[in-house]
Amino acid sequence: MESGDGIATQMRQLRNWENWRIAMCLAVSSSSPMMGSMRRAFFCSSAALRWEGGVSMVQGASRGIGLEFVRQLLEKNDKEHVIATCRNPDGATGLLDLKKKFMERLNLLQLDVTKESTIEAAATSVRESYGSLNMLINASGILSIPDVLQPETTLTKVEKSSLLLAYEVNAIGPVLVIKHMWPLLKVGGGSGTERKHAVVASLSARVGSIGDNRLGGWHSYRASKTALNQLTKTISVEFARKKDPIICILLHPGTVDTDLSRPFQRNVPKGKLFTKEFSVQNLLSIIDNAKSSDNGKFFAWDGQEIPW
Repeated sequence: MESGDGIATQMRQLRNWENWRIAMCLAVSSSSPMMGSMRRAFFCSSAALRWEGGVSMVQGASRGIGLEFVRQLLEKNDKEHVIATCRNPDGATGLLDLKKKFMERLNLLQLDVTKESTIEAAATSVRESYGSLNMLINASGILSIPDVLQPETTLTKVEKSSLLLAYEVNAIGPVLVIKHMWPLLKVGGGSGTERKHAVVASLSARVGSIGDNRLGGWHSYRASKTALNQLTKTISVEFARKKDPIICILLHPGTVDTDLSRPFQRNVPKGKLFTKEFSVQNLLSIIDNAKSSDNGKFFAWDGQEIPW
């Protein structure tokens, strides 16, 4: 039998090898195609395949739709690993409760979409712990904040601060998350899942559709979601051109009974206010059935495509 010191030395060597191989995998994935598919396979195959069930990240997961995504992902696949991010994981009671139940498969990370350094730190943590990603769900968003941000009902109520805040959280932040998770998504692709590609799904809103805008108002929120749509569409074109195994889709969850929509539920037609469970179940069905031809498209909760 080997001594304890000998086994410990071997374990350290294995960890060093694994860290080196993952780093090489990421480097090969982001370099010229001239590096060759055989070299890519040598460095990358075991990193991607070792996570049976896949690795998913939900950004904006502390409550509402994001939290429900985390719950359903963990409950529907007993092998999937889920990374849940939010500004203050220590204060996210819903996530902490799930962590107690899914200790081995749920990882909580701090990430604030308004601070790029936290996005970079989260990407580093994911790379070191998993080496790849198979799904990214951008679920963060703001519509109103008491005494700070309210949906505008007329042009006279539009303020620069409101426009900038809505853009920062609803459009800029999610795109920066995609930017920093891109190398991990390239490595992961669809490995360990039933999909052929990694999926980036960002929560948008029907009010972000220019073609569907018949009521006006809500200038900051509408425009920020329109910006998210355009940025995501542009990213999807680049991914396709580079033949990365990633597709990007935008999702409208419907009007869901969450803190975001609660101040505005009074005028929602009967039967059109959805539970978080119903909405997320439908959105995950769209994600799971997404094809390469869906890259860059904008879908409603019922699978119908929404005009730009």
